Amino acid sequence: MGKITQMLGLLLTHPFEFRTLVHFYLYHETKRDITAQQEHPTSGWDRASMRRCWEFLDTTSRSFAAVIKELEGDLARTICMYYLVLRGLDTIEDDMTIPDEKKQPILRKFHDLTVTPGWNFTENGPGEKDRQLLHEYHTVVEEVNRLAPQYKTVILDICRKMQNGMADYAHRAATTGTVYLDSVADYDLYCHYVAGLVGEGLTRIWSASDKEAPWLCDQLELSNSMGLLLQKTNIIRDFREDVEEKRFFWPREIWAKYGFEEMKDMYEKGDVEHATWIQSGMVLDALRHACDSLDYLRLLKNQSVFVFCAVPVAMAMATLALCFMNPEMFQRNIKIRKAEAAHLIMRSTNTREVALIFREYARKIHHKAKPHDPNFLKISVMCCKIEQWYEHNYPSFVTLGDKGGPVYDSSDKRTAIYRAEEKKAAALMAADPRNAPLPQDFFPWELAAYLGGAFVLVLGICALAAWGVIALIPAA
Repeated sequence: MGKITQMLGLLLTHPFEFRTLVHFYLYHETKRDITAQQEHPTSGWDRASMRRCWEFLDTTSRSFAAVIKELEGDLARTICMYYLVLRGLDTIEDDMTIPDEKKQPILRKFHDLTVTPGWNFTENGPGEKDRQLLHEYHTVVEEVNRLAPQYKTVILDICRKMQNGMADYAHRAATTGTVYLDSVADYDLYCHYVAGLVGEGLTRIWSASDKEAPWLCDQLELSNSMGLLLQKTNIIRDFREDVEEKRFFWPREIWAKYGFEEMKDMYEKGDVEHATWIQSGMVLDALRHACDSLDYLRLLKNQSVFVFCAVPVAMAMATLALCFMNPEMFQRNIKIRKAEAAHLIMRSTNTREVALIFREYARKIHHKAKPHDPNFLKISVMCCKIEQWYEHNYPSFVTLGDKGGPVYDSSDKRTAIYRAEEKKAAALMAADPRNAPLPQDFFPWELAAYLGGAFVLVLGICALAAWGVIALIPAA
């Protein structure tokens, strides 16, 4: 009844959003049902332990559960377990009620505990929202040990790298009392440990599954950028919640130069102008990973893997545009509207469309930028880089016509340049026939002639050599 009331209210207040949601519910089909009988061999739904893991995925993931379930074959179950292992690790690292002397050994051997049958953890504070996952972690252990060796190796290796980075930061905060990140370099390193490594692990899993190219796992810079774009967007959006929970991720290098001594001063002092300048600096820092993320998406060939990666980064761009120059972000946790999220999910089906989404939100950010903001010029340059990436890879003045050929936009000046180059080529051809393009069927026949001649030549040499051996060597 509550959902019907919400939809009726949406119809009256935001009719276009209502239409988008109706289209989403009617036409967006779920690509896979992990509960179906034919999916049991790869989804593990026929096992009680795996069903419980799927339930944990639904309760702990705010945005990834749906796209994880639509991955092909055993990738869905593998990524589900990957997510739960890292969620369990993150839950221990985030829990401020666990003393450092207890937290350190658990963090540093978490990859071993993850494959220790029967292990669980029951000492989280009562306010930790994902504590039940660790209470029943023995279920996760059971399913991790069922994974194929190539997947299990990647998950445990990423877990080992991540746990050591988290342990280092937790120990520094506990022993020095320093809970802030000082520089952007520290911020990048922290985000690498908590998100860039996740991207590395995902990329290695894609390659190990043979659904993506084997060399994809070597694209560590691009996969790291994907992870950092998502993590930094979450850190920007969750500012108020994190500060109230005494989690301070914004680097002091960005916010301290405006006279603030504590991060809470950004909403307590009432200095909205300087606070939004800091906010724009954080958004600028996140946007530097946008083009790398698009480059990464261009490398993917499996559709389910592409959608898994594309939907979160499209929503990240929408979230950055929502947060940019928005003082409400300092007062509460803001999110993009459901209709906008549904629209992005339906659009994120190919690299060109995702790049177009990036361009649209970059334009919104640039439109909201203010000239007196110290970051104004850099924001403009970064938005132009996204625009340039789109135009370089998918020129907007060329579209596909009804008959499959290119159609050029006559109102775009680049069309005139292209036509002038065409005329120049025609004039060169008229002046000298040797400049004329080769016939369409010339190259294949010419190649066949060369290959045939080479074959006859080699055959003749072999025959001559055989004759010489027979003629010159006397019979026994």
